[in-house]
Amino acid sequence: MNRTEAREWVVKMLYQYDVSRLPVSKIFENFYKDNDPGQQKEYIESTVVEVINHLQEIDKEIEKYSESWAINRMPKIDLAILRCSIYEILYREDIPISVSINEAVEIAKKYSTENSPAFINGLLGAFVRDKGLEEGETNDN
Repeated sequence: MNRTEAREWVVKMLYQYDVSRLPVSKIFENFYKDNDPGQQKEYIESTVVEVINHLQEIDKEIEKYSESWAINRMPKIDLAILRCSIYEILYREDIPISVSINEAVEIAKKYSTENSPAFINGLLGAFVRDKGLEEGETNDN
């Protein structure tokens, strides 16, 4: 499994958490039943757990940049994609910002609505510009 596939798993797990509120351990168990994350297991688990740990802060950022979209009216898959990407931008110094944004857009193309890729790209672009980050850089907190 590569990082792109692992990121898709993270988004799916965050989506499942949002709609079911199952314990994270149960979500991991359900996904690992039929799939082996291989070397990406640490990335998957740490990202899911840390997104949930920082959910309030991440959601405030999403709300701030989503303009007329209330978070509770946003497609749940878009919310999961944005949560994953904003977490990576804010907390993962090892992931270039441009990679996180591009992957978010690609996941949206694959799993969400026709308008979602542009919405996600615009929101993340505004977020990065406002924070004074460059898309090719990593965040040096």
